[in-house]
This record gives sequence, structure tokens and C-alpha cells, in this order.
Amino acid sequence: MSKKHRSPLIRRLEIFEPEDAVIPKRLGGGKLKERVIRDLDTGEVIEYALAYVNPAITMADNGRILGYDNSHRLHHRHRMGKIEPTEFTTFEELRRRFEREWMALATRHVNGEI
Repeated sequence: MSKKHRSPLIRRLEIFEPEDAVIPKRLGGGKLKERVIRDLDTGEVIEYALAYVNPAITMADNGRILGYDNSHRLHHRHRMGKIEPTEFTTFEELRRRFEREWMALATRHVNGEI
């Protein structure tokens, strides 16, 4: 019997794009958006976009307060209308960093600091 070989050019992809998570106003308000594309054969994250959007804080960058993505093959961070390159180690670490940062920004908003 011969084994079927997959072409290295064909990737099996998983696209994870849940509905936006709405944050209650008492916790800062806004929405969390997420889109992740992963290669099912290797587990590698090929594309990602994480965003905390809250137009009550700023309208800059369409209300995106914080975001991380790798569009244009560049890992970068959006923060209050500014974009800067960011170091990327693993998607899981970046996801944890994003969670810590958006929560801190939402708390600062609730406390009237931003």
C-alpha cells in the first residue's frame, strides 16, 4: 500500500473568530475582538488579530484602544491610535499580555484615569 502524501503547498487551516465579547460598562465597557488562523498540521498560528475597542475612551483608530496583529507580516501593537512594532515569542504569551493590558486600561477608564 502506498501512503498518500500531502502537498507542502496545501495547508489545512482552522479559523477561530468568535463573536465579539461585550464588556459591561461597570467594568470599562467596549468590546473584545479576536481572529486567529492556525495551521492544523503544525499548530502554528499564521495570522492573528486581538483588539479591545471602546469608542467611549477614544475615537482614534476606530475606537481601538489596544490591539495586536501580524498583518503585513509584521507583529505590531495598536495603542490609543499609535502603532509600534512588538516582540513576538508565542501566540499564547501574546494572548496573556493582551489580556493583562486591556484589563488594566479598562480599570483605568472606570477609575477616571483615561
